[in-house]
Amino acid sequence: MEPVEYPINGELDLHLFQPREVKHLVQDYLQACFEKGILDVRIIHGKGKGVLARTVHYTLERMDIVESYDLARSTRGGWGATMVRLKDPKAG
Repeated sequence: MEPVEYPINGELDLHLFQPREVKHLVQDYLQACFEKGILDVRIIHGKGKGVLARTVHYTLERMDIVESYDLARSTRGGWGATMVRLKDPKAG
């Protein structure tokens, strides 16, 4: 299976991927955003049973480039999405 190119625009919808891909996908996507200077990212994981959200949060907690994260406001997906703030590389 050939890799699929995914746009680096600050929004990652995990509905398109298999659960086993999530950890590495989130890491790679956030690194690409960081390198492009996109510091505010929305990760859409869906509501479901919360398994995917927990996997995303577990991954975020272990990434040095993540400044903070929280569930999205209701207008941005509520508990079906996580808003991530990446560290500003210019801030030192």
